[in-house]
Amino acid sequence: MAQRVAIESWDPDYGVPSTEHTEETDVEIDVGVEVPEDRWGPIPARTEQRPEALLFIDGVRRIDANAWLDDGRIPVRQGMFASFAAGAVRVVEQAHVDRVEVRRTLFAPGNPEAFVTRGGTYEPFGVATPGADALSSALQERLGDLEVEVASRVADNADLVVVDGPLYRRAHLPRTIGYVKTHRVQHLKGRPAETIAVLAAGERTPVFRFRTSWTRHAWYLRLPGPKAHAWSGVVRMEATADLALDETLAMANLTAGVLPRYASEPHKDPRAPQNLYPIAGLERELRRRLGDAVYVDRALRAAAG
Repeated sequence: MAQRVAIESWDPDYGVPSTEHTEETDVEIDVGVEVPEDRWGPIPARTEQRPEALLFIDGVRRIDANAWLDDGRIPVRQGMFASFAAGAVRVVEQAHVDRVEVRRTLFAPGNPEAFVTRGGTYEPFGVATPGADALSSALQERLGDLEVEVASRVADNADLVVVDGPLYRRAHLPRTIGYVKTHRVQHLKGRPAETIAVLAAGERTPVFRFRTSWTRHAWYLRLPGPKAHAWSGVVRMEATADLALDETLAMANLTAGVLPRYASEPHKDPRAPQNLYPIAGLERELRRRLGDAVYVDRALRAAAG
């Protein structure tokens, strides 16, 4: 058989949306939450309901500069100046940015001090261990905290809140789902995995439960767009396992009926169709709020002397 090649529409600069990894050994899967495993199959959108207020939450980060901190101790410490922002887009009849929060932080081991520049003050954040990985992890954790802060302030006034990324540390937010665009692990096998492959645009899988370090309900949904391979346009939704099953199923049906209308197109977004238009627009606004990278870099260098 001749080799068959499928070209992914997802821009390779953003990594890959799906991989061929095997299942994690420390994951527990229960595929019989909504229907028994032998009855798994695509579920079309079952609701005509449209939320009066739909919220999308996302965040962006930028490393402004790497630095070395010398306070007379040996050795000098590696630090990192970073800007990050989180915000919300509210969709009623039209989409508009509802809230934006921007932070500038100096990450370093120990007890760094605030660093003032003409572009703004970098608040200090001490990390427990040295090294670039620890600094990057601290930045990602602080960004996650800021996303939770933004969502907490606006979630009460929405019928559905879509948080870009896993629901981890956000499961306490009301009417909130995690929206996972990339798949580095295939959690399902057998008939459930085969169901993902045959989903049509707007169809979802049955809801299942899986547990890693935390437990949640999840389902897969295929967005409209070119289907180059079995996982093209597939996203995973996550909901807290604390919800009653009927509430979880209502949310699953609502996402299948609503989210495909916001799927992006390849000629407009390099992460189409998974990068939904409201999220893409929010990302652009957040990056604008971070300020010009060249100006920020010059301000840092001037303040460092």
